[in-house]
Amino acid sequence: MTEFQKAPADILERLTQLRAADAPTHGGHVLSYVYDSGLAEIDELASAAMRLVQPVNGLDPTTFTSVAVMEREVIAFAREMLGGDESVVGSVTTGGTESCLLAVKSARDLWVAGGGEGMPRLLAPVSVHAAFQKAAHYFGLSLDLVPVSPTGQVEASALINKLGSDVALVVVSAPSYPHAALDPVADVAAAALAHGISCHVDACIGGWVLPFWPEHASGAPAGPWGFTVPGVTSVSADLHKFGYAPKGASVLLQRGRDRQRSQYFATTRWAGYPVVNSTMLGSKSAAPLAAAWAIVGALGASGFAALAESCARSTKALTDVVASIEGLRVVGSPVGPLFAVAADESVDAALRVDPHHWADRARAHGFVLQLQPGLTQSDGGYLPPTTHLTITPVTESVLPELTAALVAAADEVRGVPTVRAESVFAALPPTIVAGLTDPAAPALDADMAFAILGGIGLAPTGASDGGAGLPEQMAPLLALIEALPAPLTETLLTELLARLVEPRR
Repeated sequence: MTEFQKAPADILERLTQLRAADAPTHGGHVLSYVYDSGLAEIDELASAAMRLVQPVNGLDPTTFTSVAVMEREVIAFAREMLGGDESVVGSVTTGGTESCLLAVKSARDLWVAGGGEGMPRLLAPVSVHAAFQKAAHYFGLSLDLVPVSPTGQVEASALINKLGSDVALVVVSAPSYPHAALDPVADVAAAALAHGISCHVDACIGGWVLPFWPEHASGAPAGPWGFTVPGVTSVSADLHKFGYAPKGASVLLQRGRDRQRSQYFATTRWAGYPVVNSTMLGSKSAAPLAAAWAIVGALGASGFAALAESCARSTKALTDVVASIEGLRVVGSPVGPLFAVAADESVDAALRVDPHHWADRARAHGFVLQLQPGLTQSDGGYLPPTTHLTITPVTESVLPELTAALVAAADEVRGVPTVRAESVFAALPPTIVAGLTDPAAPALDADMAFAILGGIGLAPTGASDGGAGLPEQMAPLLALIEALPAPLTETLLTELLARLVEPRR
């Protein structure tokens, strides 16, 4: 009998202690990253399904035939939900990023096969998810991001006028993550169709909730956005968001078998077994797929609709709360169960509420909101700093507590000026400021970046159990992110995340 170096009970006890330092994944106190249905039986069902397929390798559905059955049935449900006919086929992926990467790869390969030469262009609003920036970087496309209005809306003409023979893919969102704006899908897709250009709808966050959104509720889509729209060639929709599945599971649906086959990788040109991969990974867990399949089977359309109605009620309640708070405003006309909040510039500065200070105080009251920095666009247009809230079915159970926290947090920071990068610099040692602001400073290597992180109080702690070294107040950090050149902040943040997982003495 194998002797364990550590007792299983002790290992699980330590994991329990580690998890205690995490943000809570249930209960509605984190309004980003987690999507809690509020149904304990759904979580238990997902766990049981995952345990049943724990040893299964999703690499080969001819050996593990359950994988093929589950994927086929999830795709069938998603296809009907998103308005697709029999020409629409798809895959279950490990998440929205993989779905988006594969949509871009497919479009690029089809563009090349169609005679495209040089570097293809990926055209999208600046509000499109960062996964498409990653895809352009990985697959060698030129990224053409079109400015949006301060409310996150993009004009259809701004995208349509930039369509050309070098565009491999145009992307629109349903809705965009930062501001919950529904892009003009029908107009852009029609123009793309006329030009023979692929059009992807990123519905990673909206795909499993907008089809069930109450028709006359606030936040309902104003028009079609799925496969009922001519010209839409692919749609991504995350099962681990409003499909309530554990991470990571998403679907990518494509119009036409030949289009979908272009996402595959296959080779027989090596000494081992034939390799045929529908997604980026080879060997992969079947557990998220099994959990998603079980949840879809249990909830069905009526179950998803009931949960969407809960989200709609809570979203309306919370946008009304924000609208009633002097100094804050909801950005634009958000679609679905998410919205962004900005300072109300129409009131006197003494009455304004900075959204980042507000989020910091809301955290002190027990609720985690997501801070988003301001962004200066290529045309000089400015998207102001915001705080993002994603609403899930469990939110309804904490509405009174959450409402009180949001109101109290605003009262506590009303009139407090927005953090400016200059004030952050003033509190730093001159050598650190020089490293951050001097254009002639040498490019940062890992050690230099880590030294700067330490100087601004962001170096990971030396403790063995968690701790990122992040300050309690995030507003100053967001001010730095907005003020510093993007390549510099990206280097610093990369170093922060990389150091978190390096072994410590």
